Amino acid sequence: MDLIAAIATGAAASAIGILRLSGDGCFAACDRVFRPAGGRPFGDQEPRKLVMGEMLDSRGRVVDRGMAVRFPAPHSYTGEDSAELHCHGSPVVLRELLSALLAAGARQAGPGEFTRRAFLNGRMDLTQAEAVIDLIDAETAAAARNAAAQLDGGLRRVLEPIQSSLLDIASRFYAVVDYPDEDIEDVGPRETAAALRAADGALTSLLDTCRRGRVLKRGVRAAIVGLPNAGKSSLLNALAGYDRAIVTDVPGTTRDTVEESVLCGGVLLRLIDTAGLRDTEDAVERLGVERSRRALEEAELILLVSDINVDPEAPRPQAYWEDFRRLLDQMGRQKTPWIYVASKRDLTGKTAGSLGAVGDPGWHGPAAYVSLSSVTGEGLEDLERAVASLFPAGDSSEAGSLLTDQRQEDAVRRARDAVRRGRAALEAGLTPDAVLTDAEEALDALGELTGRTAREEIVSAIFSRFCVGK
Repeated sequence: MDLIAAIATGAAASAIGILRLSGDGCFAACDRVFRPAGGRPFGDQEPRKLVMGEMLDSRGRVVDRGMAVRFPAPHSYTGEDSAELHCHGSPVVLRELLSALLAAGARQAGPGEFTRRAFLNGRMDLTQAEAVIDLIDAETAAAARNAAAQLDGGLRRVLEPIQSSLLDIASRFYAVVDYPDEDIEDVGPRETAAALRAADGALTSLLDTCRRGRVLKRGVRAAIVGLPNAGKSSLLNALAGYDRAIVTDVPGTTRDTVEESVLCGGVLLRLIDTAGLRDTEDAVERLGVERSRRALEEAELILLVSDINVDPEAPRPQAYWEDFRRLLDQMGRQKTPWIYVASKRDLTGKTAGSLGAVGDPGWHGPAAYVSLSSVTGEGLEDLERAVASLFPAGDSSEAGSLLTDQRQEDAVRRARDAVRRGRAALEAGLTPDAVLTDAEEALDALGELTGRTAREEIVSAIFSRFCVGK
């Protein structure tokens, strides 16, 4: 394939900068921009060993001194002749070296083109390619571990036995049909049923990982809601570790949603601090309340913050109790899990409590009751435990075998549906060719997942998420 080159490190100045090349004429191009210290041509250097030398611009002038390494095909990331130039991380130096490589016959690589070539050359399947960008985008250590394990083939190893058993059914059927005179053992109904049953169970187990995979990859959308001045913004600031939202004693200070990502109980929360939910005549605050209600509808977790116990003897307007009652009623009638957060513990001294019996039998209470202080930090660990219990990390041995995006889930679900149709056809006494059609459809769906039968638009969509140089 033609020669591509790109700066593989960021645009900002750094200690080290890296340029990558891959394709036909790779080593000859490097010989024009890199002069090894020992005088031996770069193309003759020992593979996978860094060599010191001078970096040259397009006119042969020295612009830096650094190191280079070559990776002959097929033992490279892309499966082609590849090389890396390691220089000082000056953006000017990196641009000069890239210009020299382009003058030497390379072209600028597109986003994800190195990894795409690795996929096209059989160095990885699509699940591993997706793991590359997941590893780059990982925001938690758990997400990085899962992506690294998937890059190592974790998901592929789960899928291979399923594909193998389905392929065995299909291949033996065709062998018997195509070579009737040969002594080939036909696959019987009992064996076929066992294979389809095993595939159904394995695919169902994979689909059960979807929720954990999504949480691991993109986190949980968590809305912080409550009446005005309940302590919502203070909780956001406490979890974020800095003053992300403005906090005052004036009700209605927060008039728009404020978002921040935090790690709570090992779970990445996409926190949304909302405007206090109440009826108001203020046009600006009313817009904020409307946005808060939309955030509430889209949330996967709700933290209902209340300072109701700060001073139970203090008189509160009737409207306050009506707003609070409506809010509680709304919480108990929606499917999204919610946690009741009794705020300002430093003022009440209360460490535990409950809402008691609230609402009618159709009302569902909170998943947890937490008392905390956003000022002192007391009780924050209780909130972390509550969040962790709602979104368990799962067994560490599952790393790499979780479905982490919609494309993967859709492909596995289609494969399982086809397997189940095959089982139903077999139980209904249909001819083997009807079962075979479903087995082949399941294989096609799994092939789409790994890239064996993936359409070009699917492949293009995956690699469009990559950065240049990867």
